[in-house]
Amino acid sequence: MNFTALRKFLVPETIFGVGAVDLAGQYAEKFGTNKPLVVTDAGVVAAGWTARVMESLAAFDIQGVLFSNVTPNPKTAEVMAGVAAYTAHECDGIVAVGGGSPMDCAKGIGIVVSNGGHILDYEGVDKIIIPMPPLICIPTTAGTSADMSQFAIINNTERKTKITIISKTIVPDVALIDPQTLMTKSQYLIACTGMDALAHAIEAFVSSAHSAMTDIHALEAIRLVHGNLLDSFNHREDMELKAKIMLGSMQAGMAFSNASLGAAHAMAHSLGGYNGLPHGECNALLLPHVVDYNFSAAPERFRVIAEAMGLDPRGMRASEIRTWLIESLTGLRSALGIKENLSSKGIRSVDIPELSDKAVLDPCLVTNPKAVNKRDIQAIYEEAT
Repeated sequence: MNFTALRKFLVPETIFGVGAVDLAGQYAEKFGTNKPLVVTDAGVVAAGWTARVMESLAAFDIQGVLFSNVTPNPKTAEVMAGVAAYTAHECDGIVAVGGGSPMDCAKGIGIVVSNGGHILDYEGVDKIIIPMPPLICIPTTAGTSADMSQFAIINNTERKTKITIISKTIVPDVALIDPQTLMTKSQYLIACTGMDALAHAIEAFVSSAHSAMTDIHALEAIRLVHGNLLDSFNHREDMELKAKIMLGSMQAGMAFSNASLGAAHAMAHSLGGYNGLPHGECNALLLPHVVDYNFSAAPERFRVIAEAMGLDPRGMRASEIRTWLIESLTGLRSALGIKENLSSKGIRSVDIPELSDKAVLDPCLVTNPKAVNKRDIQAIYEEAT
């Protein structure tokens, strides 16, 4: 590793711990926000977290405007509806409460509010000129790390694919990360988002854009998530375990936001946009196959990953470590109840060329540790089907 190479490292102001959710009003006031658009979804509203945020805002005489029309894998139409709501109510900031879908939708709304046009105009890297309005993110899942990142993923329903928007201008101003919000998550969400966090950390560590700064966070995320996810899944009421998973997700977000990702996420974006599968589930189904493909390009880094996951690799050949990693990831996925393959999710062989056409264009492929072409992507999809 070249320790003298120029690198940037960008994260939002971050408040972590029980009670962070109640600081929304305090931070909105600091940003001079009087009427924020509160972007959330029906599940988070039902869990009571949106009301808690609205109460925090009201305590500072701040009138939150509720926008809860966000669905999983947020759609372009939902972003533009949010822009209309922001404009109609003359809002002056955004508070996102929920998982990756509300947070990504909130970022999309902020982009268009400040820059005009349509959200699809900003697909790609560094296409946003004017900064967004103040953005406060309050994650209620541990996995997507949209509260940490300079990424926004939006589903283009016309093309049946997800677009990736990458820009330092969409890093939230503050992330209020409260592990108690995980107490209302379903088992399914715990599994899917946890595997997403693990995929973030692994892909960031082997990314061609990794650095000493990102490695620290990626490895700690692997230790925290892999070491505690199954226990957290099995012991729903254990707040300490929830905090470890939430912290692991945060660390993974710090890593991948600055090192970017790889083939698993590029393929998951294509897959989720194509048939609406949850993003974390897509990553869980693809990650072992992508690790198998990438291993030969970075065997020493995968050896370090295996150590972070609990393996003592002394005396083991590279091929044995590779096998252990794949079996460990597959075993964790299965223990969390994600036992299917892509065919059981409705993906057919005839779908793979179209999925591959879209995945090969995803910017996450740029930092995959091993060169990937369309045929390589097809082969990985076929193995996972």
